[in-house]
Order: sequence, then structure tokens, then C-alpha cells
Amino acid sequence: MRLRGALISGLLILLAGGVVAGALALTSGTPPPRPDDEHLTDTASNVDPEDGSTDRPEASPEPEPAPDVEIEADPPTEVAPDPEPEPEPVLPPGPPSDERALNQAGVIYGNISPKSVVASPDGLVFAQNMMYRHTITVYDRDRELVATISDTVNLSELGLDGPDADLRGSPVEAAFSPDGRYAYVSNYKMYGPGFSRGGTDTCSPADRYDDSFLYRIDTQRLEIDQAIGVGSVPKYVATTPDGRYVLVSNWCSYDLSVIDTTSAEELARIDVGRYPRGIAVSPDASTAYIALMGSTRIVTLDLDDLTLGSIDNVGVSPRHLVISPDGGYLYATLNAEGVVIRLDLTSEEIVRVSTGRAPRSMAIAADGRSLYVVNYLADTVSKVRTSDMTVVQSVPTDERPIGVTYDAAAGDVWVANYSGSIQVFEDR
Repeated sequence: MRLRGALISGLLILLAGGVVAGALALTSGTPPPRPDDEHLTDTASNVDPEDGSTDRPEASPEPEPAPDVEIEADPPTEVAPDPEPEPEPVLPPGPPSDERALNQAGVIYGNISPKSVVASPDGLVFAQNMMYRHTITVYDRDRELVATISDTVNLSELGLDGPDADLRGSPVEAAFSPDGRYAYVSNYKMYGPGFSRGGTDTCSPADRYDDSFLYRIDTQRLEIDQAIGVGSVPKYVATTPDGRYVLVSNWCSYDLSVIDTTSAEELARIDVGRYPRGIAVSPDASTAYIALMGSTRIVTLDLDDLTLGSIDNVGVSPRHLVISPDGGYLYATLNAEGVVIRLDLTSEEIVRVSTGRAPRSMAIAADGRSLYVVNYLADTVSKVRTSDMTVVQSVPTDERPIGVTYDAAAGDVWVANYSGSIQVFEDR
């Protein structure tokens, strides 16, 4: 049979106009005076100043692809499904992060004294304002203030034992659940009935300072809906990628709280060593890493059986930790040395780079090719290329940059300055 057909071709041209939108959300005014720095005087341990205070010591999801299965006529055999591909790093359109450049997009002032900033998966950014403002301020990607959340709670109303009275906290750090539904916020210490011995930054478990609380905030209602007891002077907070645990480093009790997110209870409190600070968790949620700022080591925690290990001689005063997306490298700021290290978790080889005086916090790009490091006493943010640990850019900030976060979907870097401002840099 002969088939004839005719093919008629047409051309459809769509003209689309781009709309460039976006405005800097700038709140004008003079930033408030920055809080004084808190000082650790334990020179034997080479712990540098850590925090600041004068009134305290411190569309529908796509279905999974059907596996390719080969079927033999006789006998039938089971064929394992092809492994799911690893998700691609989330980045705005453009080159890899280490081929981009930071440019300031806006500055936020107001009634803030931010110790940390943390971006959620859904475009909210939380700033923790310590006891100086007793608030968490929440912003959207346009740098508009969405909410100001008071740190005042009533433990009895939250279903906990305690006085039927208002207590105030002092928000330090935050971490989001993997789905972004909840934020967990640590409180340096509590104020109110039953709390009379707040911690300091030069301390030990022998001081028996008050324990504190971790708040859970519902990010849809932007309200505190849980308070969970933790140790003394809790600082860093991390959630595990599987959503099972929240981990909290307790500065003065020298331990780590392991919180079960289902029961909202402290499952374990594990002694880890002097001045625990930063926490990072492996992508497979098998291992947590805890920086001991009063030492030269990083503690490891097996998240299956909660047993400890140690990576020794990483450098003086490790403070903040981040892990590469593939879980192969751990990065640490060495606050006392002015250095950031890359630690190969297989070989334990260390590569070092100087970024500036007192590198405090850092964030990692979604593709793992760049670090963003705030240098507290240099008033800069440094961009480090991770492939060779080279500083590729150093940008001035307002006074006392202390916190930093990377909004992967927008490609923006937010810097919290203890002097009373938040700067937002586009990494384009």
C-alpha cells in the first residue's frame, strides 16, 4: 500500500514582554547602637569573644518514574528498580555559584538586634534578636517585614509544668523543619518566675545555671506553639534531613539536646565537651557533627545509636559548621585563628584559608561550590570557592556581622549585623 500525505507547516511566534519587578525594602533611619560584645576570658582554651551583652553573660509533585524491568519468559525474574536520580542543586538561572558575584540589594533597619538570620525553604527569613528586643522578626524575599513574634510564652498554656505566668526568652539561633512548616528557635536564657540564675558566656556545668527552652514556631500562623526544655544557654539549632530530630548545643552545660519532633520531648542530653556551638548533619541523617569552641576538635554523633566519636586537631576554637551537599566535606570556621577549613570526611585531610578576623558564621550555596563567611571583627563577608578554598570576593558590611544565611531559590545572601541591621546581597 502506498501512502501519500501532505505536511503543512506553520509558524507561531509568541512575543513575551518581561517584567522586571522588585524593590528594595529599605527601612530608613539610623541603626540602633550595637550591643557590647560578650567576652570569654578563658585564654587557656583560646576561646574568643562569642556573643554580645552588657546585661547578661551572654504544583503537584510529579510521580516517581516507573522502574525499568526486564521480564524473562521462563522463569520470571525480579529486577531491582533503577536508583532514583539525585536531585539537582537548586540555583537561580545562570552560572555556578562560584562564577557569580555578590552585590548589595538592600538593607533592613528597625527595632532589631539580629544575632542570626535563617532562610526557610518557602521564602521566609527569620531574624533572632536576642534579649535586646525579645523578638523574632520575619521577612519575605522582598525584604518586607511580615511579622514580629514576641518571645513571651506561658508554659502552662503550652501544656507544660511551670508557673501560670508570662516568661520571656532571648532568641539566639533558628532552624527549619525540612518541609519548612516549623521553625525551632533557641533561647539563651529565660526571664520570669522560676528563672533567677541565667547563664553567662564564661561558664561550666558546675555553675548550675538555669536550663532554658527551645521554641517551635508554626510558620503558617507565625506563632509559638511548643516550648521544649533543653540545657543551659542553648545556642545552635539543627534539624535532621529526615525530620526526626532537632539538635541543640547547650553552651554552659557542655551537652547536646536531642529532641524527638514527634513527641516534642528531649530524647537525650549527651555530654560532648567544653562550649559546644555549631552543628551540621550529614545529608543521609546518619551523623551529626558538633563544634567544640573550647577545644581543637569536632565531635561526631551517630544518630542511630547516639554514640560519640571525635575528629581531633582541626584548629583552635571551631565555631560554625556546614556540610557539602554530597556529604563529603565538612567546613568549619576557626574563630580564634581567622580561618575557615575544609575537612575531607574520608581522609580527614584539612585545607585552610584565612578570611578575616573572627569568622563567626557561614552558609553554603546550594551547589556546594561557594561559602559565604561573616568576619565579625573585620566587618566583611567573604565568598570562598570550595574547590580550592580561595577567597574570591570580600565585601564590606555594617558593623559586627554575626549571622548569615543563603536563600537558595533566590540566590540571595542575608547578613545579620549585631549593630542593628540586615544586609541582603544578590549573588548573580
